[in-house]
Amino acid sequence: MGTIWGASFLFMKVALDGVSFGQIAWSRLVLGGLTLGLIVLATRPRVAGGPVLPREKIVWLHFTVIAITGCVVPHLLFAWAEQYVSSSLASIYNAVTPIMTAVMATLAFRVEKLDRGQVTGIAVGVLGVIVIIAPWQYTALTGSLWGQLACIGAATCYGFTFGYTRKFLSQRPIAGATFAFLNIGIGGVIMLLLTPVIAWHPVALTWPIVLSLLALGALGTGLAYIWNINVLRAWGPTNASTVTYVTPVVGVLLGVLILGERFGWHEPLGAACVLLGILLAQRRLRFGPRLATA
Repeated sequence: MGTIWGASFLFMKVALDGVSFGQIAWSRLVLGGLTLGLIVLATRPRVAGGPVLPREKIVWLHFTVIAITGCVVPHLLFAWAEQYVSSSLASIYNAVTPIMTAVMATLAFRVEKLDRGQVTGIAVGVLGVIVIIAPWQYTALTGSLWGQLACIGAATCYGFTFGYTRKFLSQRPIAGATFAFLNIGIGGVIMLLLTPVIAWHPVALTWPIVLSLLALGALGTGLAYIWNINVLRAWGPTNASTVTYVTPVVGVLLGVLILGERFGWHEPLGAACVLLGILLAQRRLRFGPRLATA
């Protein structure tokens, strides 16, 4: 999951050569929804003999919320941001997700509690974000700055969605494939309704662009979401978001090796602070009489 999502930032950058940012987000959700729909249609997964699709209206409402906050908005934000920032930097910002998840799961939804070490971790993570942005470099609101802020907004959306899902949906008897299909499928329907607004631009398709869009949709927004739901249910929202340990490593390696991207000293330093903050926020690193890992 981390490898596929890490590569997604490369795929978005490649796709921007021939399609708009809105068409990238549109393709991700429509293709992902179709992929998951075919899986559900073929397997018809059930839990304890229940229906394949939930029947309660409130459940459909909850799925609509996470489709908007966890798919439509962040996918648009990341695709828009990559017009102004490198795929490597976007993948680094995606690593902020566990920090945002810890905040949302604790303060907004109260499904987890933070101890002093976790609060310290959040503070260290926020400091890392500031170092990555490097506000001392900007005298005006540039495209690069707005792009970085858009990445942070997307990570915040993911954090909100992890917490919301844990509180309202993760304990319901819905199969993982069905869960992912409803999440992405509803997002795809929303994108179809928004087609005249975000997907009307002319396109210039090449094989690398087509394959990138297919990978973003069928893999990154299709199969990987089934895995994501299963991990979320097994580990909880904060631990499930640890996929972002892997995502920036993959994203940076692909950006540097394939696209020849470069970045300054402050970005890896800030990324290291973010990862340290994640370790503290998730109780994987503790400070006591001696340094120990949990």
